[in-house]
Amino acid sequence: MKITIFGATGGVGSECLRLAMEAGHEVTVVVRDAARLSLDPHHVMVADLRIAPDTKELILACEGADAVLSCVGPRSPKHDRGVVTAATRVIVAAMHAAHARRIIIVSAAPVSTIPTPANPDAPRHDPGEGPFARHVLTPIVKRAMPSVYADLSAAEDVLRESGLDWTAVRPPRLTDKPGTGRYRTAPDRNLRGGLSIPRADVAAAMLAMAGQPSTIGHAMGVAT
Repeated sequence: MKITIFGATGGVGSECLRLAMEAGHEVTVVVRDAARLSLDPHHVMVADLRIAPDTKELILACEGADAVLSCVGPRSPKHDRGVVTAATRVIVAAMHAAHARRIIIVSAAPVSTIPTPANPDAPRHDPGEGPFARHVLTPIVKRAMPSVYADLSAAEDVLRESGLDWTAVRPPRLTDKPGTGRYRTAPDRNLRGGLSIPRADVAAAMLAMAGQPSTIGHAMGVAT
């Protein structure tokens, strides 16, 4: 497949790059700083999606892509507020211009219970969570990083309204442990007992979903 990865220098993005290249895909990456790339993909574009990047170049990055993976995220909860929503809008526009269809972005498990204009019926409690996650963990992390989850929920709204073949991937706490290859997924719900997941497993799930039409139009819970 021809894969385009936005945010390929971050934790999940670098794992997407590694796994995509190991699988023999043709990989194009769009990053803020090419010096931070861990590997040499086939094509590299440097762009900051927050500050009116060159639209023509982004269109070229998406042209012919079988799947576009967005791993864009804030470098810290206190910085880059709104970066995921802004990037998602730019990516969606470039994909429409390039006639690319498949987009998968990294979101987060707590987003499942945040109502938005495009998803007003979000449940008060996620149907897949157990009592500890439902009553303790999720409320704590939502209070700790409200701007991050507001940004991710707004980015999911951009997807819902995009008209593209979209999937949002919602992992719980990310770790740097080696990938297990034994992750679980569920459409439109989180995973019971799934409190963490290695970044490598999130990347593996995203690449697998690129070829899974059944995940289109869903927010996919993923956890080990």
